Amino acid sequence: QVQLVESGGGLVQPGGSLRLSCAASGSAFSANAMAWYRQAPGKQRELVAVITSGGSTNYSDSVKGRFTISRDNAKNTVYLQMNSLKPEDTAVYHCNAGGPLYGNKWWDWGQGTQVAVSS
Repeated sequence: QVQLVESGGGLVQPGGSLRLSCAASGSAFSANAMAWYRQAPGKQRELVAVITSGGSTNYSDSVKGRFTISRDNAKNTVYLQMNSLKPEDTAVYHCNAGGPLYGNKWWDWGQGTQVAVSS
């Protein structure tokens, strides 16, 4: 079973940047598509960005052009660079496998990392 530990969240002003990291244990990391998800209060979890095992990426329309997902298979880590942050980006951010759309099963969810965008 893969364990996921997210970090890098915090409070930032609108227009600011943050870089999130997700460290995964286990050997299954490199073979899986990896994704970042977020859940805002009172809303369902949504897919933000995905990176396949081959490095192809896909983004939700709400973050396209502002967020960049990347991975380092040697470190079993996936990153999310977030620029031009907006208040509507405020949420708890989680990483996990890409899920059924990418032929993966989700692992147990980690604690996530809180991102708050406010002036």
